[in-house]
Amino acid sequence: MKALMWVGMAVVFGFLISVIWTVFSRGAKAMSWEMVSQLPGGGFYIGKEGGFLNAIVGSLYIVGASTAIGLLISVPVVFYLNVYLKKDSKLAYVARLACDVLFGMPSIVYGAFGFTVMVFFGLRTSLLGGIIVITLLIIPIFIRSMDEATRNFPRDILDASFALGATKWETLKVVLRQIAPGIATATLLSVGRAIGDAASVMFTAGYTDSIPTSLSQPAATLPLAVFFQLSSPIPEVQDRAYAAALVLTIIVLILSIGGRFITHRFSKNKL
Repeated sequence: MKALMWVGMAVVFGFLISVIWTVFSRGAKAMSWEMVSQLPGGGFYIGKEGGFLNAIVGSLYIVGASTAIGLLISVPVVFYLNVYLKKDSKLAYVARLACDVLFGMPSIVYGAFGFTVMVFFGLRTSLLGGIIVITLLIIPIFIRSMDEATRNFPRDILDASFALGATKWETLKVVLRQIAPGIATATLLSVGRAIGDAASVMFTAGYTDSIPTSLSQPAATLPLAVFFQLSSPIPEVQDRAYAAALVLTIIVLILSIGGRFITHRFSKNKL
């Protein structure tokens, strides 16, 4: 059994290394300053000139806005579940169960749901649609990640705060300081999931060669840039896709390593 575990771990690491090596070896050859500073010329599918600046900016727009909105919604929910409700509250149990279900739901389901809502209201693919569906995608990640950090928070500190006459609002400030590393970890994990998702934004954000100047215009993202350009029959366009994949992989690796570092540091300080 120990040998099987080593073999399984070797297979997983082999796949990881092969994926990273393929992306880095193909993407590094095509990477240049023009790739990250210019818009695609002549069309993202057939144009040989330019880069994928539109996809970088579009990803930043969507991920930045959805992360901010997700935090504004998730933090009060987590505090309500852990500070205002009782520990054995049925409402808290149902809320956590719902978040677990939403957490494991495929992103394409979010995209189909967002597309259905947009059709119902007569909306077209746009930057706003991408922000909304990505916000819905990462809210369960925010809530469950921060909820676990808050549930591990010593209950005695809450009791001591209330015993000293502190209000619930003042107690929230104490909790917020203690779970700040957990919030940072949840943010990094959510951003990593949001910036690497393609299925949901394909239906809602659309794709464009230009940078959106309003919420009603379509927006490109790095995952969609890889998807559309890699399917092109033109080698130069495929190289641009691998360069976009390299940038996306580096961003996700940095976010993942950063999240692990903060989690380890937080757990170490707790001990």
